[in-house]
Amino acid sequence: MPIINVEPRTRAQESTNAIERMYITMRHLFNRGFYKPMGVSGESLRESLLTLRPEIYGSIGEAKIELSGLLYVMDRLPVGIEECTYINLTSDEGYEGSHFKAIIPKKRRRNCYRIDEQQMNIEVTRGRSEIYDILTHLTFLMIESHKIMKQVIVGDNGNTTRDWKCLEDAIAKKKLSKEEKEVAITHVANILGRTFDEVTSVYKEFSTTTNPNRFLSIIYHLGRLAKQEVLDEEKRLVTFSPVLRERLGHHIHGDIWAMRIKKHLVEHGLFDRPLHIISANLHSVMNSLYGPKALASQMQKKSRMEIFADLSNDSGKKNRDLIKKHALANGMTELKDQSGTNIDVQIFDLSNCEFEKVDFCDIRFRESENSTKPVLIVMDYAFGEQAYETMDELLKPFKDENGKTHQMNVRSINVMGKAGILEGDKGDIMVPDAHVFEGTADNYPFKNRLSKKDLESDDIKVVTGSMVTVLGTSLQNKDLLEFFYNSSWRVIGLEMEGAHYQKAIQAASRVRRSIRKKVKVRYAYYASDNPLKTGHTLASGGLGLIGVKPVYVITEKILEQIMENSISSQEQTNSTTDS
Repeated sequence: MPIINVEPRTRAQESTNAIERMYITMRHLFNRGFYKPMGVSGESLRESLLTLRPEIYGSIGEAKIELSGLLYVMDRLPVGIEECTYINLTSDEGYEGSHFKAIIPKKRRRNCYRIDEQQMNIEVTRGRSEIYDILTHLTFLMIESHKIMKQVIVGDNGNTTRDWKCLEDAIAKKKLSKEEKEVAITHVANILGRTFDEVTSVYKEFSTTTNPNRFLSIIYHLGRLAKQEVLDEEKRLVTFSPVLRERLGHHIHGDIWAMRIKKHLVEHGLFDRPLHIISANLHSVMNSLYGPKALASQMQKKSRMEIFADLSNDSGKKNRDLIKKHALANGMTELKDQSGTNIDVQIFDLSNCEFEKVDFCDIRFRESENSTKPVLIVMDYAFGEQAYETMDELLKPFKDENGKTHQMNVRSINVMGKAGILEGDKGDIMVPDAHVFEGTADNYPFKNRLSKKDLESDDIKVVTGSMVTVLGTSLQNKDLLEFFYNSSWRVIGLEMEGAHYQKAIQAASRVRRSIRKKVKVRYAYYASDNPLKTGHTLASGGLGLIGVKPVYVITEKILEQIMENSISSQEQTNSTTDS
């Protein structure tokens, strides 16, 4: 018998297996209904995360505390969660009508409620991806808390270091002078295994208006609860409410969300008009269509891109309000979310929109018949698997009061998102020709109506290829991403919604046939980070003004093509009628 040499597993293979284990484990824990993150039930999650060592969590596998990763996580979890022993994930169960005040994390749109000193409830209305996101962040938080605990406990009797006692004294004071704060930072730096300068540099990032010394509070309470787990066997517990477990996967929120949009279209006589769905932020389409007219005098002094960059600053609020007021008076309607999806919607009736000074709007479109001008449905970003739920429900036919079915006249579906890039830098643009779903063999090739040529400009690089739709951006590491990039998959970037959107589009157009088979699709992403480059991950901070130009380049090209196609469709109709 020949001897077969088995190659040792690569880091990329280990990482892939770790993500698959995490995915399976989280679904199992959800079905079980509860688990203890630092107990036996949470062991698989902890081991998988430590095997994976995602870039976003930095030094999670080392003894020193990870500061950038901690900031990233705390921005996405409710204020005060580090103090809670019990964390309960719920559905939308009516807390908004109670005396509990909603706590909304800085970087995640979800309602959370502090029930008492020991319990935090987190509402999950955006599907499984939101659960994966929360559990991954909680696992990181628990691991870091035990690293703190190991630095402050001395011996087996529960005695603590002087650094910890000094931190306790600082926490007991309501206000700290500059000298007292710097003394506290010195002791915390020793606990965290970081320098005074490193701690000082992130200190303000954790601050809130009500608690400028929140960083000290976070470190203290994380260490305190970890101590309780080790010394008093008081394990932290994560539970999933019965209502959440019953509702998940039934598209309850997505159905309510989509039905409201369709009813609005019917009530305003827009349902039968050519419809174009755009998944994007809620400012670029509005600013592109209405900004040139609303800010006409300013546009004479500055370029469009300079004006759009100014709008993204805090000082641009007055101009943002001017554009919004003008838009609401000229064809735009806002549908603030009432379904729990946290996805607001803007509807643009282009027959009521003035196009003065809008460069990408052809004169033929302006002079075309109003009855043939399209309606834009602009939806805010979905989150992971929620993209399938919302798009699937939106593309379903509408049943009127008499039970008659009406199919939506959807001409195009356009997705402009931000994603991590593997071949370039922040601010570059990715134009995909396929979406690959991480951890599976699922792949979704498509004909993208946007091309590299459409979006290239002097100072923006455009790359084309496959995009990988990941279970969570916080679960990726360099080894895995380098495999995606260097393998025959030709992956140029990673995001969380593309495969889910395309799955819903293909089901509606090719299987259910609830929309036209040849519906046009456009996908383009601007790079928010490059996780293969040190210091360029999401934890390193936001895009700032670098992201302004690619956002508007993509937005305006999508709008230009929608208008061009509208003209072409009308000319074909007129030609058929004449003949």
